[in-house]
Amino acid sequence: MTEPVTAQAANFLPGPVLLLGAPGVGKGTQAKALMAAYGIPQISTGDILRSNISNGTPLGKAAKTLVDQGTLVSDDLVNEMVADRLKQPDTARGFILDGFPRTLNQATWLDAQLSDDPNTLPVVAISISVDYEQLLHRITGRRISPAGRIYNIYSNPPRTPGICDVDGSTLVQRPDDSEAVFTERMKTFQAQTAPVIEHYRNQSRFEEINGDQSVEQVTADIEAALIRLRQYPNS
Repeated sequence: MTEPVTAQAANFLPGPVLLLGAPGVGKGTQAKALMAAYGIPQISTGDILRSNISNGTPLGKAAKTLVDQGTLVSDDLVNEMVADRLKQPDTARGFILDGFPRTLNQATWLDAQLSDDPNTLPVVAISISVDYEQLLHRITGRRISPAGRIYNIYSNPPRTPGICDVDGSTLVQRPDDSEAVFTERMKTFQAQTAPVIEHYRNQSRFEEINGDQSVEQVTADIEAALIRLRQYPNS
């Protein structure tokens, strides 16, 4: 097994990190682990959008008009918000991108944006890979108690089907955890994000990690991959 390299985190400059992978592979969990290890922020386009709208910034006002009309916020507007966020001082050592770049157009914009700053490292992409059937089980098998306890009927079932082990409450399946919704999300992923994976794979700034392991082992593999990519970017 690969040993975690968190002990080296204080002296390691992770730079911009993009976590990729299909819905349910565990990107959010791994992003939190990397934030803790390296002291870098997670940059979520959803959070940026909500922050701009709530603060009434010029970008937020433009976005709110589109949202109120039921129109998707354009790539150009999202790019402007990301560019503004990357100017903040907490990104100096690096950052983890969440939900961006989601398309090839956004990826090429990001590369150009980062290359304009000689003090910023290029983004490295790490794709977490899990077998389709395993992902399907992770999503559709999820059951949640009213208190937020999470079970999975395949990998972590309650002792009594449909009942929380702790308080005896009824477990529910969220509407978003249905097979129909998962199938649509996978179609979107294949259409939009799969080309982003190939974009970075072709630039030798990419590694694929087996996500069908313990959370701790996936974290260790990601940290090791980051060090390899920063030390030997063209290997």
